[in-house]
Amino acid sequence: MFRTIRDSVEVIQKNDPAATSIISAVVNYPGLHAIVLHRINHGLHKAGLKFFARLGSQCVRFFTGIEIHPGAVIGRRFFIDHGMGVVIGETTIIGDDVTLYQGVTLGGTGKETGKRHPTLGDGVVVGVNASVLGAITLGDNAKVGGGAVAVKDVPKNATVVGIPARIVGAKAAKKKEEPPVPEDVLPKEILPDPMIETVEKLCKRITQLENQLVEQGVVVATVDSEKACEVCTNISALRRAKDA
Repeated sequence: MFRTIRDSVEVIQKNDPAATSIISAVVNYPGLHAIVLHRINHGLHKAGLKFFARLGSQCVRFFTGIEIHPGAVIGRRFFIDHGMGVVIGETTIIGDDVTLYQGVTLGGTGKETGKRHPTLGDGVVVGVNASVLGAITLGDNAKVGGGAVAVKDVPKNATVVGIPARIVGAKAAKKKEEPPVPEDVLPKEILPDPMIETVEKLCKRITQLENQLVEQGVVVATVDSEKACEVCTNISALRRAKDA
């Protein structure tokens, strides 16, 4: 229990600059309260005292706004930021160093029995109000964008966005051999911009079609695809700056 509290405090101080002291992290973070009490409720659940375990989880829900079924298996250094509205189902399995933001649902898709909730690998990040539904697996270091609904397995190191969630960031995946960006430079919640990737693909396709027409002797008014992509990149940068 003391190790859980120590790990949780360290994660809070690492991920949230608003945690100005250890006392603040211990007193003012409902995510810490929820995970510490979940360890107790989980122990009761494993001991067969399921009624009391569920009662304890409902008390935690009342005081913190975070609902974790006592049957869920959660690894070390689990971090719930803010936490209001987070729901974690009974057969959920969560690895180490996982981060959830407020409003996240790790739920099922119906009345099926057995394993019916997600499995999250190590280092997974699930964004604000995202839903991960069914007995699917999120690979190590996967990211689910805010508001996304994941209903299929997500490979490790992949990022998914949208409804239903789809993989984005293929360009970044090709550069996986490059040294990773330090965490203090690129926050976890920053996701790749699918608009940039779409425009780049369109520009390349336009260039290919123009080249084919030129080879056939057709005179065309060419488009400066590189300049178009540069303009799109600048627009995206301005948009991100405005959101920040």
